[in-house]
Amino acid sequence: MPPPVPGQGGDSHNKEISIVSTHSLPAATPEAVGLCPTRLARLSDMLRARIAAGHIPGAVAAIVRNDKLAYFESFGARDPVAGDRMDKDAIFRIYSMTKPIVSVAVMMLWEEGRLLLNDPIGKYLPDLAAPRVAVVRDGQMELVPAARDITVQDLLRHTSGLTYEFRGTGPVQKAYMDAKIYRRGQTNAEQVAILGKLPLAHQPGTCWEYSRSTDVLGRLVEVISGQSLGTFLDARILRPLGMTESGFHVTPEKHGRIAEAFAKDPENATDVVLLDVRQPPSFESGGGGMVATTMDYARFLQMLLNGGRLGNERLLSRKTVELMTADHLGPIAGATDLLVPGYGFGLGFAVRLQAGIATMPGSVGQYYWGGAAGTTFWVDPAERLFAVLMIQAPVQREFYRVMFRDMVYAAITD
Repeated sequence: MPPPVPGQGGDSHNKEISIVSTHSLPAATPEAVGLCPTRLARLSDMLRARIAAGHIPGAVAAIVRNDKLAYFESFGARDPVAGDRMDKDAIFRIYSMTKPIVSVAVMMLWEEGRLLLNDPIGKYLPDLAAPRVAVVRDGQMELVPAARDITVQDLLRHTSGLTYEFRGTGPVQKAYMDAKIYRRGQTNAEQVAILGKLPLAHQPGTCWEYSRSTDVLGRLVEVISGQSLGTFLDARILRPLGMTESGFHVTPEKHGRIAEAFAKDPENATDVVLLDVRQPPSFESGGGGMVATTMDYARFLQMLLNGGRLGNERLLSRKTVELMTADHLGPIAGATDLLVPGYGFGLGFAVRLQAGIATMPGSVGQYYWGGAAGTTFWVDPAERLFAVLMIQAPVQREFYRVMFRDMVYAAITD
């Protein structure tokens, strides 16, 4: 049995390794996979210091290199009110880290020949067959017909013309807010019907705009499969990969494992309100509604790094994963606050295009995304490495995404 990684008692670590090893993520010492234990200890120390200073309640982090789990740690409190410690099996609201899972679901249907990437979405969802586009002149919104259809590819790469209600204060975002497009009490079908009545923020295919596109893809999965989104994901992705703690809600016997945020963020004293995941929602948001443990999501990422396979389960072909993690934007530009310089976007992931330009380390071909409450991941095929950080601190998410990535890459020795 390998010795414990930095920052965790031997008994607890060895028990966890036994569990993990039976789930296709065997453990190794950091040195065995080219990571420096001393530098990983710096990462642990940074997280402990931030927790001790009251910035975040707790965190769980995992690093896998060369198909071996080299770092798996929990820190601080799962629930700052109850004071329960953060355990490695804590369940987190992953918000937009739902998007890669739903994108995989769409590509599984694509592999079965049940759709084409250049299909107009109106072929499957008639509510979106004839969209109109908002043109704002002198603060007033005029509507013009879309120059072309929204395609499945547009939805996967966020060039559909849709937006999010929180992505600005213009007339289109206001229309989204007035329509309560975010309601948890609606069904996936009802949301698409409302979206069909609202204007697009951009002509399809002309601008990268983070949006409710993946919510629409969730409904597409339902229409093509004849199942609810949650049922399809559970049967085709979650259970095959052993992601037994993931889904759109947390069952009662597991409520005591839900990770919680501070009621007010200590950085700016704003109220923090997270999704209520204790009851099954009517709206199974393909763009942001799921929960998962760190190890569940690690299994999903290992599948991607393996070219679509985990153990004996193959979800996608290697070429499909390559297609998903290639840039699909080319010259199409968009919101640089989310799609940072040096990155493009594939079919569900941001994709690194250059070794430089970006202010974070990484290899060309690296892909990543994160969630609104602070969860984040990236996969670096060139280094055979991926990492996951789970926190629940919406206001501080950008700091931890960057710091975590910086410190993991700083631990690479060969």
